[in-house]
Amino acid sequence: MPLIEITLVEGRSPEQLRTLISKVTQAAVEAVDAPLESVRVVLREVAPTHFAAGDVTIAERSAQRHTAQSS
Repeated sequence: MPLIEITLVEGRSPEQLRTLISKVTQAAVEAVDAPLESVRVVLREVAPTHFAAGDVTIAERSAQRHTAQSS
């Protein structure tokens, strides 16, 4: 039983999340020959202030981009 966990920054529409689930499920079925009904997908949405790379949160990175574009 494949269990696929995906963490992403919140803010996507329910339709986008549903599409992600479907496509990831299908990829698992094709890649490892798993029965469709055995594939589990868990989406974890994280606030932009709680997700960072290189010691910069996504919220900070977005603010920096916005400031640079305004200049």
